[in-house]
Amino acid sequence: MLKLVIGNRNYSSWSLRPWLAIKQAGLPFEEIMIPLRRSATKAEILAYSPSGKVPCLIDGETVVWDSLAICEYLAEKASSLWPSERKARAEARSISAEMHSGFAALRQGMSMDVVASQPFSQPSVEVAADIARIVAIWEDCRKRYSRKGPFLFGHFTIADAMYAPVVWRFLTYHVELPEASRQWVETMAALPAMQEWYKGAQAEER
Repeated sequence: MLKLVIGNRNYSSWSLRPWLAIKQAGLPFEEIMIPLRRSATKAEILAYSPSGKVPCLIDGETVVWDSLAICEYLAEKASSLWPSERKARAEARSISAEMHSGFAALRQGMSMDVVASQPFSQPSVEVAADIARIVAIWEDCRKRYSRKGPFLFGHFTIADAMYAPVVWRFLTYHVELPEASRQWVETMAALPAMQEWYKGAQAEER
């Protein structure tokens, strides 16, 4: 059985991405949660992950670390995790990679804290630019693919998983969104897997 090593649900945005992908794909797995920000955390993670970071996926003798690499590995087991059409698949990979490598100001200025509520009315210029770019991505996807379903490319894909932590960020900081983006955020937040993640975050020590 697959094993997925993750960190705290409240704070580990990178853990959420492959965890949500594997749940939505319906693949059975064992979850190993290692609390972050403790003296023993690094050593505990290194027992599973050569990078010393979460998440990490273990499939027998195969070890995969890094969120996007894990998602790509899962897509080899569940082909539905990417759009079937080549152009849409290329676009989904592009926006997933953009999230993976970018939006540093958003990460720093609006850290993920799933159960918190912190209205954020005056973001910095850099954070505002990141928000605007993310919203532009969502609006474009929903404009072109809404006829196929409620997710960014119609059905749930890795692109949705990669932007899932932003859902919690925007809800935590009360970011106002245009209609299509707001509907996508509501769809994502209502997923049973996202609700399971939220309940787990509520149960964690803070």
